[in-house]
Amino acid sequence: MKPPFGALLAAGASRRFGPEDKLLAPWRGRPLVLWAAEAMREAGCGALAAVVSSPEVAAALPEGFAPLRVAPGLPMAESLRRAVLAAQEAGAESLLICLGDMPGVSGELLRRLIAGAEGRTRACLREGVRSPPALLLAADFAAALRAEGDQGARAILRGLAPEDLLDLAPEEAADVDRPEDLTRFQRPRL
Repeated sequence: MKPPFGALLAAGASRRFGPEDKLLAPWRGRPLVLWAAEAMREAGCGALAAVVSSPEVAAALPEGFAPLRVAPGLPMAESLRRAVLAAQEAGAESLLICLGDMPGVSGELLRRLIAGAEGRTRACLREGVRSPPALLLAADFAAALRAEGDQGARAILRGLAPEDLLDLAPEEAADVDRPEDLTRFQRPRL
């Protein structure tokens, strides 16, 4: 299988975080979004893109990420749809999806997710919940395009077999939603 198309979903409204854009909030001296972006760069994707609604977030991304712009305030399904369309346009056989507010995700974790795919869609398990990061095969692109609201790929992930789920350690599963989350997840990355 060819390397996946990598898409960082970084267009959320950050409603629970407050008036600031959480993806630009400093975490360990860098904007939060850079941690997941760097992990994606280390994962071995064939191409990298980031779904963004903010020009400031687009400008903060590392070199090599093509911005895929969406209007502000749209639900997660629209970000997923934009990522899938870009993967289809690139002729990708698979799409690696990562969320911009997960600073504990590492390149090594994403490589394990990709390597274990063996022709199957895979996702992660965070505290018993199926979630991104996820690797969607092209066979699931049509279903992803039908996603609605803030559910994203949840319907696809719900149908995965247990062996297609990769358990995340608590530090890998860190998901920043509120300002206090920035201080809760301070364990150093290896």
